[in-house]
Amino acid sequence: MARDGASSITAMRENPRPETKRMMEAVVERENMRAALKRVEANKGAAGVDGMSAEGLRPWLHEHWPQVKEELLEGRYKPRPVRKVEIPKPGGGMRQLGIPTVFDRLIQQAVLQVMHPVFDPEFSESSYGFRPEHSAHQAVLAAQAHVASGLRWVVDLDIEKFFDRVNHDMLMARVARKVEDKRILRLIRGYLQAGVMDNGLVSERTEGTPQGGPLSPLLSNILLDDLDKELERRGHAFCRYADDCNIYVGTQRAGERVMESVARFLEKKLKLRVNREKSAVDRPWKRKFLGYSMTAHKSPRLRVAPQSIKRFKDKLREQFRRGRGRNLAKFIEELKPILRGWFNYYRLARTKSVFDKLDGWIRRKLRCILWRQWKRSYPRAKNLMKRGLPESRAWKSATNGRGPWWNSGAPHMNQAYPKKFFDELGLVSLLDSLLRIQCPS
Repeated sequence: MARDGASSITAMRENPRPETKRMMEAVVERENMRAALKRVEANKGAAGVDGMSAEGLRPWLHEHWPQVKEELLEGRYKPRPVRKVEIPKPGGGMRQLGIPTVFDRLIQQAVLQVMHPVFDPEFSESSYGFRPEHSAHQAVLAAQAHVASGLRWVVDLDIEKFFDRVNHDMLMARVARKVEDKRILRLIRGYLQAGVMDNGLVSERTEGTPQGGPLSPLLSNILLDDLDKELERRGHAFCRYADDCNIYVGTQRAGERVMESVARFLEKKLKLRVNREKSAVDRPWKRKFLGYSMTAHKSPRLRVAPQSIKRFKDKLREQFRRGRGRNLAKFIEELKPILRGWFNYYRLARTKSVFDKLDGWIRRKLRCILWRQWKRSYPRAKNLMKRGLPESRAWKSATNGRGPWWNSGAPHMNQAYPKKFFDELGLVSLLDSLLRIQCPS
């Protein structure tokens, strides 16, 4: 759950387990709806097919809530289609999201808050995704502990197009194990089958659960809880975050057996397929899990996976292209939240050289912006002299005929614009941030 959902998390935590035959009454209860409304308004988010924004929801409810509440209690409410949105996947390709209307997001959030106390307490402790008081960091630390215990092979499972391939009947059968209120069951199936609007046309959906609504993460955990329970029954050490599952074993041969048997279980019991191209039995330090990898030491240290570093640099390159011609101090202010966000996620890594190299690369990109902005030899020499370089050296550097990237890494630019200069402008140093955590004053 997102950090800004404190009220809804509190509601889920304090909600007593509802009487499952009359769950809809708990959904539309005043305090539950109020907590759901606060969460939806805080999240804001894009509008759905009706164009209504989060800001417009409260006034709309003042006029329409009595009627819609009656439809929900009588089991007559029909969800609107979701709006198709595609976003780039970190590893390439596009991920399809389905954005519900803001009112449907409200109802899904209210249902989530009531269903959570029913399902979450019985989920596996090795399931970390989309759960209050569980996190990606906990999953990564658990993975590290499994490897440190001697399980130095990993079965890295990639479930093929999980959110697109969820079998509705399989999922609903598992929801119905604990939810007896047929109105809730009809409503959830309605959300699963709500059409997808793309360029004004609505297409039906017969499988999959669209990413984009508050209820989808819980539904995915409900379905994959069967996998968790099977792995626990077999005595496996594993970590699962959403559809990303790693199983830790002692030998390669054991890993290959586990890969085949788990793939059969997923296909037979849950109608899901393992992507053989992306899945593998390998050493943990050769794979990544939630953006992290680890060293091959007996007591492994966490490190940032090479693919994660590449994605981060690609993201920053886009920012640096926009920074050309901009005031450097203002541009650094815009970089701050990106750098802080990345560091906060990867702060568990203990390979300082990666953070040091990234810091140096970022400062060099900023020096490159300055060199480009100066354009000609005279302003380049003038600015270098302002920063303390002797006149002869400044002119020699300004007229060397080399390109911006070469000059941004050359001694004259490093001397004129050292780390201290960028520190004074407020640039976030990833290495300094890591050292502050490791050696707090």
